[in-house]
Amino acid sequence: MSATAPSEGPAGAHAASPRGTRSEKLQTRLAEAIVSGRLKPGSPLDEAQIAAEYAVSRTPVREALRQLSSSGLVEIRPHRGAVVAKPDHDQLRDMFAVMGELEALCAGLCAIKMTREERAALDDLHRSMAGLVRVGDLDGYSAANIAFHVAIYRGSHNSYLGELASATRRRLAPFRRAQFEGRDRLARSHREHDAVVQAIQRAEAAKAAAAMRDHIGLAARAWDDLALASD
Repeated sequence: MSATAPSEGPAGAHAASPRGTRSEKLQTRLAEAIVSGRLKPGSPLDEAQIAAEYAVSRTPVREALRQLSSSGLVEIRPHRGAVVAKPDHDQLRDMFAVMGELEALCAGLCAIKMTREERAALDDLHRSMAGLVRVGDLDGYSAANIAFHVAIYRGSHNSYLGELASATRRRLAPFRRAQFEGRDRLARSHREHDAVVQAIQRAEAAKAAAAMRDHIGLAARAWDDLALASD
């Protein structure tokens, strides 16, 4: 269950107690491990093991798991312990449907509101991802894919919409990354991105929204196929 710790963000949590700081840092590390796919949906989260791995007592572990449960990344089962959350298929389809609508709205707004500099940066990122597809770099493509979708959120120039999309994406992140392991999914994902980028660059809001909605729908079906194959 080992995971490399991400940067711990800016210093200055002067109001937090040492215990609270340990819990917050642990929460960040565990969330990053879940979102990156190092901790798979359904994986057990043993308090004693986590405490030993991160050299903390079980109290901050318990608090970190409680907070992650509130965010939906962890499921705490009475008398059975905590696991990385694994929604059932129907719930996951509902979540992807909402994600599709949020990202479609972002993409449509990007076609209208993105600055010249933002459009150029999106184009550069999209082109760079083609190289990752050619070499089959799953980890590299996954990281670039996050950057791609975040650029779409920011390019919408609607901060509240961006918050909603980011929160929903974070909840779905383990499942979105897992579907890249399906056959030819990297190449298909990049082709779907191309349709989104081209519509944004042509300022075609309706086409950008439709292309993004299709992209998320195909990602949902790719995950569904992968999950059913593993059952």
